[in-house]
Amino acid sequence: MVTRKKHTQPTQDETWRIFRIMAEFVEGFEVLSQIGPCVTVFGSARTEEDEAYYQLTRNTAQLLVNNGYGVITGGGPGIMAAANQGASEANGISIGLNIQLPYEQVPNTFIKTLINFRYFFCRKVMFLKYTSAVIVLPGGYGTMDEMFETLTLIQTQRVSHLPLILMGTDYWQGLFEWLRAEMLRRKYIDPEDLDLMRTTDSPEEAMAIINDFYVKRESASNFM
Repeated sequence: MVTRKKHTQPTQDETWRIFRIMAEFVEGFEVLSQIGPCVTVFGSARTEEDEAYYQLTRNTAQLLVNNGYGVITGGGPGIMAAANQGASEANGISIGLNIQLPYEQVPNTFIKTLINFRYFFCRKVMFLKYTSAVIVLPGGYGTMDEMFETLTLIQTQRVSHLPLILMGTDYWQGLFEWLRAEMLRRKYIDPEDLDLMRTTDSPEEAMAIINDFYVKRESASNFM
């Protein structure tokens, strides 16, 4: 006999939780709506400072700032720290959207504007609400979650069409091969869905992709 888990009635604490959720959205909207154009950078928290991807991220963030963009990250170590470091060194906007975890994620020291979140879904909205582009560096489950959610929201037009750039071409090669061999072959996606992502190893090319994208478009607020 299968024992099914019973759903208990929500406690008073659970029903009042909506106000904590609202507070996270309000703070995020109030702070990020004032920052100007920014680019969100995703990537592994485990990347070490002496790794090539760290330096690639740092250089890319510096170039973003030099072209008038601020940088938004998840606020932690690794790739997130590299992006915040590059933005800070270039005297630009350096934002960290930190998440409270059972094992506490300590915000990196390169953040100029820090917002703390308890709820992943609030934080993920803020990553995309005011961003002009998304750059993804190699990472694990969290990075893949952020990348595929961004991709899905673009595909379903729940956010404005924006540049989604994957840096570190060797890392992404196997994923694209699988997408073509499985998803595309089985017609789970359309051929043009693969064009929603661009890959490069060059900060200059990433910057050119963003600049070219907005030659004929204006950056628009997402989740309208």
